[in-house]
Amino acid sequence: VQLVESGGGLVQPGGSLRLSCAASGFTFSLYDMSWYRQAPGKERELVARISSAGGRINYARFVKGRFTISRDNAKNTVYLQMNSLKPEDTAVYYCYVRVATDYWGQGTQVTVSS
Repeated sequence: VQLVESGGGLVQPGGSLRLSCAASGFTFSLYDMSWYRQAPGKERELVARISSAGGRINYARFVKGRFTISRDNAKNTVYLQMNSLKPEDTAVYYCYVRVATDYWGQGTQVTVSS
């Protein structure tokens, strides 16, 4: 199993970013996918989760209405569209899947600062 995130960077408050996670090594369309984040000095926390077919989505309270998780099972990719970014959204964002055990990507840094 391999998860490779991309799309992070430096953005001003109020800006947008789109994260991507390219998955391989398992049957992507059969598994729920999640985005987590970890800010400096804080525990890793769930941001959003999407079911295998995309019909069930859950968001953390702190991102609801600003972030959108989606997936393309034909491309084995899950996305996180982040709008109205705030400085407190600064963190390393990780892609996650549980295929018998936990798998994490390497993470992509998102920095929201003026």
